[in-house]
Amino acid sequence: MELKEKLVSSFLAFEEEFGANDDLHKIRNQAIKEFETLGFPSRKEEAWKYTSLNSVLKHDYSVFPKKEDALEYRDIKKYLIHDIDTYDLVFIDGIYSSHLSQTTHDKIDVCLMSSALNKAKYKPVIENYFNKLAPKSGLNSLNTAFAHEGAFIHIHKNKMADKPIQIINFSTGNESALLLQPRNLIVVDENSHAQIIERHQSLTDHPVLTNSVTEIYADKRAIVDYYKIQNDKTSASLIDNTFIEQQAESNCSVHTFSFGGQLTRNNLNFYQKGERIESTLKGVTIIEGKQHVDHNTLVHHIEPNCESHQDYKGIFAERSTGVFNGKVVVEKEAQKTNAYQSNNNILIDDKATINSKPQLEIFADDVKCSHGCTIGQLDEEALFYLQSRGIPRKEARGLMTYAFANNVLESVKIPEIKKRINKLIALKLGVELGFNL
Repeated sequence: MELKEKLVSSFLAFEEEFGANDDLHKIRNQAIKEFETLGFPSRKEEAWKYTSLNSVLKHDYSVFPKKEDALEYRDIKKYLIHDIDTYDLVFIDGIYSSHLSQTTHDKIDVCLMSSALNKAKYKPVIENYFNKLAPKSGLNSLNTAFAHEGAFIHIHKNKMADKPIQIINFSTGNESALLLQPRNLIVVDENSHAQIIERHQSLTDHPVLTNSVTEIYADKRAIVDYYKIQNDKTSASLIDNTFIEQQAESNCSVHTFSFGGQLTRNNLNFYQKGERIESTLKGVTIIEGKQHVDHNTLVHHIEPNCESHQDYKGIFAERSTGVFNGKVVVEKEAQKTNAYQSNNNILIDDKATINSKPQLEIFADDVKCSHGCTIGQLDEEALFYLQSRGIPRKEARGLMTYAFANNVLESVKIPEIKKRINKLIALKLGVELGFNL
């Protein structure tokens, strides 16, 4: 049985096990019908021209994982940003782990999606925001049909999350192959602020496919600072669908660090629905072997006097493949828009590949918009210069590569995140960069 058929036939069993109120039942049923019609994306679709899911869809994934495995803090400590105090939402094979997590309802809500979907106290937020932002597509509809668990974060008006929030999904390998579909809803009210760290991590080499959907709403003058650390095993694949709606004078930034996994697809969409909004999308990709990372971004400028900044760096070794498909849309009413987009790539080896397609669709006439793409190799003259100063070639390459990606790290606002990423870059490059990490 193909995976699509298995998922459709498993839907009734899912509904029976987890139940749903009438509204949610209606949403799920509509979503499974959409998935049955649309199915998984293929390379025939323009947005998926350079990314095929065939290699990851061939496994016989378990849709209903076994009960939570008894992981302890020592088993997951190295994957946490434990240098700082955080709220933690830890999920093991898609199931919430209460003893590894720390939640709160003290002026902010950091809790479970399953609670938010089924408890009356959260009904107003769910009715206003759940499944309102993610556009209809096969993958989004599939996630909605099986939406049950994930992170629910609500930062109330005029409040600041007193510490960062970590969302971490672990897969234990108890199943020979596992499909995970976390659903996150993040609502940051007017004049509020949140910092969020997200990670998906396999603990064994068994195949894992994660189809994640995250909806983020930033109200007037809200600040959202989001970090995605993608450094999974090469047996794991991730399709990350993140959608952000911003209101007037809000500031949202997403930093994506893609170092691991077999196939990673990041769909990141920003919708600006007010004036004086700032949106920041930055990423660093360092991969090797036959790894594949695809960044598909959209910034939709709808109102005037707004800014967006995109800066993605890619470093590709051996037979790895990268894709950058970035689109900026400026509507006729969005005068005085300032939109910047840049994609720069280094191919370490001759068989590495990058497919880059920066796009601008501008319907306004009083704007500042630019985009650019570069693809090249390390400067041999610069390498020779460093070697002439006594630096071995391997370390010289590492230093130059670090310098290439460094401007993305400069905008990271959490020092401990910057420290962790520095270490991961050094590990990926196989060199000691000599910084005080």
